[in-house]
Amino acid sequence: MSSPLVTTKWLQENLDNERLVLIDASMTTVIGKEPIVYDTPVWIPGSRQIDLEGTLCDTGSSQLHAFPTEEQVTEEARRLGITPESLVVLYDNQGIYSAPRAWWILRAMGVKDVFVLNGGLPQWLAERRDVVSATVANAATPGSVVANLDHSRVRDSAYVLQHLEDDRVTVIDARSRARFLAQAPEPRPGVRGGHIPNSHNLPFTEVLAGYRFKPVSELEATFIKLAPTLQSGNRHQLVFSCGSGITACIILLAAELAGYDQLSLYDGSWADWGSDESLPVA
Repeated sequence: MSSPLVTTKWLQENLDNERLVLIDASMTTVIGKEPIVYDTPVWIPGSRQIDLEGTLCDTGSSQLHAFPTEEQVTEEARRLGITPESLVVLYDNQGIYSAPRAWWILRAMGVKDVFVLNGGLPQWLAERRDVVSATVANAATPGSVVANLDHSRVRDSAYVLQHLEDDRVTVIDARSRARFLAQAPEPRPGVRGGHIPNSHNLPFTEVLAGYRFKPVSELEATFIKLAPTLQSGNRHQLVFSCGSGITACIILLAAELAGYDQLSLYDGSWADWGSDESLPVA
């Protein structure tokens, strides 16, 4: 499959595929949108769960939602039963919210066949497809994937600072425009308002239509307007930021859908940059 997305129809037809590893990557904390609240939790049949706010955070880092270590991802892949032959499909209970974060973690760690369910659980429910009231525990057969981080896919503040004036690097911020312009307070204490100098604003909600991503043609038009000098497939680096590295992955995935391939995540994002008084703010 060439797209990083799968449809609900495809997933329905592949629920019994022995290669499928279906993972719920929902988070309890939802920022930047009105959260969908469920009276009774439900899951797509065969789902396993990962914890992006705990198990897949590097607790040895001072950063909020720090990218996990290779050891953490290897352990989770083993628990989930992920092998080099697996088709890993991720979804969340908000439509498109935290699943792209899990997708980028696995991609950056070398898992090749990993996809996001377009529309997630809300789209699945809207189509009245079957759900269950419990998830699957650990895989019957442990996985064999060994994580190997591609460091070009995850950037830090030093890299961003070094390339503030570099025409070959563009930083795109997924926060709301009010937060980007310091017209609304940051949700985390001790974090300044504003944005990284020379960065561009693309609120993550603007790449979505309902529960799903907008059509590729609309995403292409969005990124061309945002950075008109860029052409998909060139060596220009797009670095994605947000509040703490979660919703940045939504617009990063949107950029891949639009044809861009030199993509990386500023994992510390604004929680890191805005709390460091030594770094410039616009």
